Amino acid sequence: MRSVATGSPAPADHAEAGAPGAGAVRPAAPAPAGPARPPRAAWAAGFGQAVPVMLGYVPVAFAFGVLGHTAGLPWWAMVAMSAFVYGGSSQFAALQLLAVGAAPYAIVLTTFVVNLRHLLLSAAIAPRLAGWRRREQALFAYELTDEAFAVHSAQYAERAERPRAEVFTFNAAVHASWVAGTLAGVLAGDLVTDVRALGLDYALPAMFMALLAAGVVADRRGLAVALVAGGGAVGLTLLGLQYWAVLVAAAAAATFGLAIAPREGRADDTEALGTEGAPGR
Repeated sequence: MRSVATGSPAPADHAEAGAPGAGAVRPAAPAPAGPARPPRAAWAAGFGQAVPVMLGYVPVAFAFGVLGHTAGLPWWAMVAMSAFVYGGSSQFAALQLLAVGAAPYAIVLTTFVVNLRHLLLSAAIAPRLAGWRRREQALFAYELTDEAFAVHSAQYAERAERPRAEVFTFNAAVHASWVAGTLAGVLAGDLVTDVRALGLDYALPAMFMALLAAGVVADRRGLAVALVAGGGAVGLTLLGLQYWAVLVAAAAAATFGLAIAPREGRADDTEALGTEGAPGR
């Protein structure tokens, strides 16, 4: 990632000309910049962040591949779905609809509704990518998942400046693990008849709860928002809202979090996001 100070300091006679309250004219000091991380170090950091997510993705993708094989879908269709759709809940929902012979429009509409939560995820992470090129933003958005959002949010909270090589290495690694797990499940479809007996469906929720706990354990406001979101999603699901439960609960929890945030904290957060996301930083 480019350093903040990329040019040489301005000449002394023009450095502070016209600055309010300036006395003697002095050359402008270059802005401090942290040490640039070598590409290999950025790749290693991104892969290291991806390993816990990969451990949760592989068994769930394996279960998806087994179920798809059991439903009679070709292996290439399953792998293509994991490569291009890349959404666990929407893929499982689409698989169920395909198995019962649902109309294509019903499958597309269901997938759209299930993935509406990504509107909230992308809106929250967008200020961090304000200085990126359009194609970089598009590639990042293509590989944005719930778990990727959790990791990226935690990393950006610790470090406002992250090498893009690190970010894209993480995204590519977890995406590859999802595709590889699907292929393994398809190939092992004849050997595994009941994935529920193996408890593979619990791997992803367990991994996501671990990521959530790490992010809110020291933040009372974050913990309160998480409880509202989780409780609301469970309650709305029990009331029969199904796919809308997560979206409605997330929106309500985000509104609740904004309402309980101190005014000073909200102003500081807005200013910080605007500064960090400025082009060239």
